[in-house]
Amino acid sequence: MDYRPLGNTGLSVSVLGQGGAAFGQQYGAVSPAEVADTVHAAIDAGVNLIDTSAYYGRGTSEELIGRALAGGWRDRVSICTKACRLDRDVFDFTPEGTRRCVEGSLKRLGTDHVEILLAHDIEFATDYEYVFNETYRTLEQLKKEGKTRFIGMSCYPLPLLKQAIERCQLDAVISYAHFNLFNTRLLTELLPVAAARGTGVMNASALAMGLLTDQGPQPWFPGPPEVVAACKRAADLCRDRGADVAFLGMQFAFAEEGIPCTLSGAARKSEFDANLLAMTEPIDRALLADVMKVLDPVRDRTWPCGNWKG
Repeated sequence: MDYRPLGNTGLSVSVLGQGGAAFGQQYGAVSPAEVADTVHAAIDAGVNLIDTSAYYGRGTSEELIGRALAGGWRDRVSICTKACRLDRDVFDFTPEGTRRCVEGSLKRLGTDHVEILLAHDIEFATDYEYVFNETYRTLEQLKKEGKTRFIGMSCYPLPLLKQAIERCQLDAVISYAHFNLFNTRLLTELLPVAAARGTGVMNASALAMGLLTDQGPQPWFPGPPEVVAACKRAADLCRDRGADVAFLGMQFAFAEEGIPCTLSGAARKSEFDANLLAMTEPIDRALLADVMKVLDPVRDRTWPCGNWKG
């Protein structure tokens, strides 16, 4: 396992981080035993960062991760969790709501603090000034109280995440679906700003919310149909060559040295093992070039998300 510095936090994080969205049963049922097997395999392989959220399965992900980390495993990892988003359409960025959410997260995780605490999906807030002031001050206070070592925010629109970094003193942020086989805007639009402020960046959804998989995205995927179609053609091309577009996509993400950590949502040990292999197996450059050509028509395409109108 390779490790890279996460901004100015002093944390050296594994290039591969374990994401917890799938543990919330958002992509199908996952048993407590499967979660424990995956988490333990990840830690034994050198993963030292686990990301989750109160939103994932309305606390289910945190609860199952907390169970998996009992018995000494907690001491071997940094936990990143996220507050303020409670359900698909339920958000609470108020100081009271943020605190209530964090206390619930700590209880479910079985710990008295987390290493990183983020305000989750801030693009769904109705008042960004409020988030940059009131929510941010609450995060700062929770940091002072020792509930978390570091604070930050997450969202999909890069311009909004850039504003958050510029307006607040954030230790770390999560960007998702902006560094993958068809979109590398994270490198040019966010990383320079984050580096200038010492903010660590974690890359999530390297497979673009399921676009870059054989199964394709969930029915609720918000992006345009032409992006879905192009990614399906890329998946078909890989399959015809005896390859897997998801494997190629993870190889591509891990190879970018400017990104400290890529979070993988592996739900089972077999999926984690495939991601681990993607870190070490040389990438097929000819296949990558052909896939990139297929994806060129939708290069760097994004889609609306939340209340962001920028």
